[in-house]
Amino acid sequence: MILKSCLVVSLFTFSTISAPRSAWAQEIPADYQQVLSTLGKQGDFKDNVLKVNIPRSDLKVSVSGVATPTPFGFGGWVAFTRGEHGMDVVMGDLVLTEDEVNPVMTALLDNGIDVTALHNHFFRDSPRVFYMHVHAHGKSQEIATRLKPALASIGKATSATASGPAGTPIEGKVDGTALTKIIGHPGEQNGAVYKITIGRPDIGLREMGATINARMGLNTWAAFYGRDADAVVAGDFAMLESEVQPVLKALRSNGLDVVAIHHHMTGSKPVVIFLHYWGRGPAAKLASGVRAALDRTGKSATSTAQ
Repeated sequence: MILKSCLVVSLFTFSTISAPRSAWAQEIPADYQQVLSTLGKQGDFKDNVLKVNIPRSDLKVSVSGVATPTPFGFGGWVAFTRGEHGMDVVMGDLVLTEDEVNPVMTALLDNGIDVTALHNHFFRDSPRVFYMHVHAHGKSQEIATRLKPALASIGKATSATASGPAGTPIEGKVDGTALTKIIGHPGEQNGAVYKITIGRPDIGLREMGATINARMGLNTWAAFYGRDADAVVAGDFAMLESEVQPVLKALRSNGLDVVAIHHHMTGSKPVVIFLHYWGRGPAAKLASGVRAALDRTGKSATSTAQ
């Protein structure tokens, strides 16, 4: 099986409230330290995955008139995990402006990196932002060298394309403990954003002997920003084909907008479908809508620190 690129949902057990010990940070292997050095990026090593961070803090994005911070959904990444015969499997999700999409794609393709998806996460975002999923096999250092030209070109946009009309921030802070109780999984506070990430271990995807876990993109997530009385939520569900319609109905019946339905991977078995959603309202109501959709996926869940 050749699995190409990233991201997926989860199962659900209300009693699972603590992140698994395997999600704790591990010492970064020497060859992965070299990857970070080659790319000039920061990252961490958990669950046998090196995750390289590519945040788009240079972008000033508003969504439906709301000025949204980078952790709300504008943090790109690439992830490395060891497969068979010393070869790595690499997946990633790059956050790009319109003007960056095709130059970055050319740089990836010219250097032997597969592009497996290109899509939006939001409606009414300014500037318009797109998400490009990537995939590669090979020696970690060789892949890092091949990735470098594309990653180095990200963020070179002029100020006119990196910023849209100024949005209005939502002052305050959501109660993460209350959101955890509603959704049934803990999250992490990152600045003004509270994000819950949930793995999907029941799907059991493997590639070249490597487990494709939540840190490789097999997860669902919900990011909350604002205050309890007035918040926005954005997130991603990854679903088996049989789960798509029940999840869509649950989101829509709870007033959450569906903004994209697509794949992140090619060649995967079983097929995994992803969707992105957005909503605004009281934080507890938004969380209840996410919970209703989550209840229509698998039978158990693993919360994952990303």
